[in-house]
Amino acid sequence: MTSKTLRRRLHHGDVDGKAHEHLEASASEDGLNEPLLGNYESPERHSEESALADLWNDERRMEQLHWTLLFSQLIAQWARWLANIVLGSGSLIGRFLTSATQNGQSTSLLAPALTPVQEVRLKNLRQRLEVPFDGSRVEHQDALKQLWRLAYPDRELPPLKSELWKDMGWQGADPSTDFRGGGFISLENLIFFAQQYPESFHRLLHKQDGTRAEWEYPFAVAGINISFVLAQMLDLQSAKPTSLAGIRFLQLLQEDEMAFDNLYCVTFQMMDAQWLAKRASYMEFNDVMKSTTTQLERELALEDVTCVKDLPAYNLLAK
Repeated sequence: MTSKTLRRRLHHGDVDGKAHEHLEASASEDGLNEPLLGNYESPERHSEESALADLWNDERRMEQLHWTLLFSQLIAQWARWLANIVLGSGSLIGRFLTSATQNGQSTSLLAPALTPVQEVRLKNLRQRLEVPFDGSRVEHQDALKQLWRLAYPDRELPPLKSELWKDMGWQGADPSTDFRGGGFISLENLIFFAQQYPESFHRLLHKQDGTRAEWEYPFAVAGINISFVLAQMLDLQSAKPTSLAGIRFLQLLQEDEMAFDNLYCVTFQMMDAQWLAKRASYMEFNDVMKSTTTQLERELALEDVTCVKDLPAYNLLAK
């Protein structure tokens, strides 16, 4: 069945200094199947113009290919020159990581051989990351109770399943259901934060800084997310980190056995600062975490950072 479709086509003609427009009707079984702009031309003329257009396009492609190859060669030369400066033997970065540019292609960052201290500490950290939270284990229950006492020293300890746990930022009455991929290390991170930096811990717990959103991030659950994101960013599950942040972390681990826990505290404080700067609310938590990891990666890349305390964001923490 043939349907008649009415469409608007613009015809530009300078008649009395005005552009005129009128409606055309066309019949088509499939609706609009012609270009919305342009006038109909004979097949012969169209064929001739198509051949000329193809020839012109071929010439343009050859010219573009020439300039693309030339530009690629310049980029490769520039990259080799930059690598010699930034990663030279006299550079701090050059002393602990290797980056090569061959034939215009960059290889992955290669971590140096681990020192015995780094091997032991990295192994211990990975073992901690592999431990899931188990609400039936007495030591995990005790850790939750310890966190409550650190968070609320003047309040009575509630049962392990109680609506009162929501005050700390757990999503339900049973905190054990919120760990999921975070693992037991995320609870250890929260306890470490409360013990080592109690002032910052309580300010974040009670949302004392800045103008807060009506729908705030839940403190405890945010902490679990930070542990998980930090482990991913540092590439700790790989046999050997290949990201710049992961390689720089190995150096921090050489200086501090608790580098991951200290970096966790810095990241938590940094996240809250980003939260306030963005005037974020609950639904924007993932965006805040992305900007936080970006900032952290930049600080880890600074040449004069050899331990967690050298990070600019460490100054945000208060004990």
